[in-house]
Amino acid sequence: MAQEESFVSHLVELRDRLIRSLAVVLVLFGVCFWFSGEIMRFLSEPLYQALPPGTKPVFIDQAGAFFTLTKVSFLTAVLLSLPWIMYQAWAFVAPGLYEHEKKFAFPLIVSSIFFLVVGIGFAYLFVLPAAYKFFFAFASRTGADVMQDLQKYWDFTLAIFFGFGLTFEVPVAEMLLVKLGMVSTQQLREARRYVIVGAFVVAAVLTPPDVLSQFMLAVPLLLLYELGIFLAGFVKARSQAPEEAGPGAGPDAKPGAAPDAAGDRGPD
Repeated sequence: MAQEESFVSHLVELRDRLIRSLAVVLVLFGVCFWFSGEIMRFLSEPLYQALPPGTKPVFIDQAGAFFTLTKVSFLTAVLLSLPWIMYQAWAFVAPGLYEHEKKFAFPLIVSSIFFLVVGIGFAYLFVLPAAYKFFFAFASRTGADVMQDLQKYWDFTLAIFFGFGLTFEVPVAEMLLVKLGMVSTQQLREARRYVIVGAFVVAAVLTPPDVLSQFMLAVPLLLLYELGIFLAGFVKARSQAPEEAGPGAGPDAKPGAAPDAAGDRGPD
């Protein structure tokens, strides 16, 4: 009976935290939709910088503006509320974790949000301007007028944001794999040669077909891989369970204390 009550209480808490998360998302969605025009203009700045002088992007579909602004507002609201959502998830699972598990899980959650935002920011500041300048440079060779549909621009931008946000999670993936014991930091170091090849393959798939854009993704990926090796070793050492840390590493152990060997001494 007690187990059933505990299970029901967990479900109630989960429901409450989901409602709190959804409420924040909906409130932010309303705010973002009110400012959706300004948000879309901000996100379209790389396109405006690359367009030929005197031209503007267009909406080919009459309903394109509404659906595009709705998607922009919703995804912006989700991104802004992500810290609150992750906090709710952390508050739900944290009571059931050991202290050493908390020392690993919390930095993992914070770093995943951080690297996601950094990846999206990097794509916005560097990749999108370079990509559209590359595209329009080829279009100008034909002598034709360039008309850019904002709905298609957002679809392309969303794919770039998702790709870079995901690939910038490389350090988080490394920390998780090392903590779970699937790989070691030494194995990650030994795999560098394969990672270099893989980084350029991923860059060739996710970026426009020019060398500059590929290097703009491949080089940060390699740097993030090295950062992940360092963070994996640091977090694993900080989040060891007492039995993994060796004798005398319990929560009440004093630094430098040696295990009591009195029971091993024979009679004097």
